[in-house]
Amino acid sequence: MIRFGIDLGGTKIELVALDEAGKELYRQRVVTPKNYPGTLDAICSLVTDAERQLGHEGTVGVGIPGVVSPFTGEVKNGNSVWLHGHPLDKDLGLRLDRQVRVANDANCFAVSEAVDGAGAGKRMVFGVILGTGVGGGIAVDGKVHAGGNGIAGEWGHIPLPWMRPEEFRSAKCFCGNYDCTECYISGTGFLRDYNQATHGNVVSGNDVMQLVAQGDEQANAAFERFLDRLARSLASMINILDPDVIVLGGGMSNVDAIYTRLPALLKPYVLGGECETPVVKNLHGSSSGVRGAAWLWPL
Repeated sequence: MIRFGIDLGGTKIELVALDEAGKELYRQRVVTPKNYPGTLDAICSLVTDAERQLGHEGTVGVGIPGVVSPFTGEVKNGNSVWLHGHPLDKDLGLRLDRQVRVANDANCFAVSEAVDGAGAGKRMVFGVILGTGVGGGIAVDGKVHAGGNGIAGEWGHIPLPWMRPEEFRSAKCFCGNYDCTECYISGTGFLRDYNQATHGNVVSGNDVMQLVAQGDEQANAAFERFLDRLARSLASMINILDPDVIVLGGGMSNVDAIYTRLPALLKPYVLGGECETPVVKNLHGSSSGVRGAAWLWPL
């Protein structure tokens, strides 16, 4: 059985084909059209070309920035706004003459790492994206847990826990609310915090981390704030979900110091002061999303 996974991003659409053991058989990507009909055409062409190359049909799963509303059946909550208001899974299903499964890209990340990644063998995996924004997905027994509203795991849009006085109403999120976790522990938030503290204009989080490695006092202070905020945020999710493992993805997941420093920082914020929840780096890197889309069709 071949599974096709499709990662539908704002700049590119990528397809991967996996066999039953998770071995990659085929990969292709195209530029994302910035309109809905063109996006449907591009996905269908990717699937058709892959099936022609492999000589087999397969199941199709798609990861998107956003969700399919369980109430309207239409896409919402994504930054690829041309998808909004359309029943993507149904439209693709009609074009490809099969059922198509669509899930949030962070949920796909969680499923990928739960099935054959850093969370393999764990019953509940909380997948975390620390990138330009903050995303989250929950996989239970290797399957997406989307919730009744389709937004389970969206921890980036709850307020930063245990806020300090100087943090309160200090950042407005694109969602319209103040002090969302995303404003503080995304790569963008980390960079904003450093530049505000130093009145600087550093252009990337990687540049700040280079300053940390050089022993820069202000950069180290910003990183300490980031780690404390990350610990508070993850501890609140541990208090709610108590997952078997937390797997980090996104650009900030490549900061090795997170994995050595975070365990001790979590404990004071977790109820009872005890916490042995593993926080680990992803195994599949940037391929986790597209692989997870393929695994929307489980074994």
